[in-house]
Amino acid sequence: MYQTIQRLAVFIARAGYAVTSMSVGLCLILLAGCAEEPSTDLSPPVPQVEVMTVTARTIEDQPEFIGQTEAFRPVEIRSQVSGIIKKVSFTEGRDVKKGDRLYLIDPVPFKAIYLSSKAKVAEAQARLTQAKNDLERVKPLLKKQAVSKKDVDDAEAEVLAAKAALEAAQNDLVKAKFDLDNTLITAPVSGRIGRSQFYEGRLISAQTTLLATIDQLDPMYVNVSVPESYLLRRRRELAEQKIQRPDIFQLRGMMIFSDGSVYPEEGMLDFADIALRPETGTLQGRFKFPNPEGKEAPGRSYFFPGQFVKIRLKGYIRTNAILIPQRAVQQGTTGSFVYVIDKEEKAELRPVQASTWHGDEWLIDSGLQVGERVVVGGFHRILPGTRVNVMEMQNESISSSISSEEQVTYHSISKSEMTRR
Repeated sequence: MYQTIQRLAVFIARAGYAVTSMSVGLCLILLAGCAEEPSTDLSPPVPQVEVMTVTARTIEDQPEFIGQTEAFRPVEIRSQVSGIIKKVSFTEGRDVKKGDRLYLIDPVPFKAIYLSSKAKVAEAQARLTQAKNDLERVKPLLKKQAVSKKDVDDAEAEVLAAKAALEAAQNDLVKAKFDLDNTLITAPVSGRIGRSQFYEGRLISAQTTLLATIDQLDPMYVNVSVPESYLLRRRRELAEQKIQRPDIFQLRGMMIFSDGSVYPEEGMLDFADIALRPETGTLQGRFKFPNPEGKEAPGRSYFFPGQFVKIRLKGYIRTNAILIPQRAVQQGTTGSFVYVIDKEEKAELRPVQASTWHGDEWLIDSGLQVGERVVVGGFHRILPGTRVNVMEMQNESISSSISSEEQVTYHSISKSEMTRR
């Protein structure tokens, strides 16, 4: 009996807990039904973009060109005489001074010719002396009619012939002395000598055989090729007074090596060709750079002949230049464009002509005016005609990187593409 009563009490308790839970659930449903209905306004919020106000600035215009280094004086070493190389007196690839011995051509045959020519000069001098003496003897005899006029004429002719023979012998002696002296080949300039093309025992021909080359490395030349399109554009900008420059031969050059390092000395433009090369459509220019290390031991010089470098031209000044951050310029199917915010705070797509880089900014040749507002951030939120909230760009954000979301829709023109333009 007692156990039956106890089981009944447990059942009543459980039933009460279930009733209580159902009551709480019904209350929550009623509260939810009494809550405020969701808004039916589905219009998106006005996007916020970052803009900059276009200003005009005066900047240095510094175009870059590809150049190749060249020795100041590449001097070819050739023999003035034909013969057998007897000795090579220099070490290849080292510095030599003017007058240093380089090659010795076997001098024996040339010395023999020299001595023979010297003897012929002595013989001709003796003949001339004898002819003069004969003439002096026959002249008085003519007055006494001891000899004929023909004898005197023959004596005078013999003097003239002896003089001519002496001059010919002396000329042969000069040539023989020249050949003998040139059996020893010395350095005509100071510089660095390259590899010898011939060694001991080789037969070489006079004036045709190249033995070696000496390069003068201080100063050094850098040859650049300037495209015709650049020359035409520069001429137009000078005529429109967009560009100012000094005399052409006061233009300077900064040399940049392939690893990005910059040569510490500036060069000066010292030559500009007078005609375009028809095969490339370029004009050749040449800069002269000091290279004091070129006189030191090999391996200490900054640069060598034959290197490809970049030359950044210095001296041009561009007035009223419009520069905007590179991230503001986008590329479409018809070319470059930017977003401009008009007076109604709406985004307008504006085609522009972006010409060259200046740091992390584009130089805009046409398409923008001073005072206009250009979008530099938030491109993914807008389309042409979209009303926007404008936030002025801070100075420190000019060089900030593009967000990952903007990078999907942003595509800038590469430097190489602009160089080809």
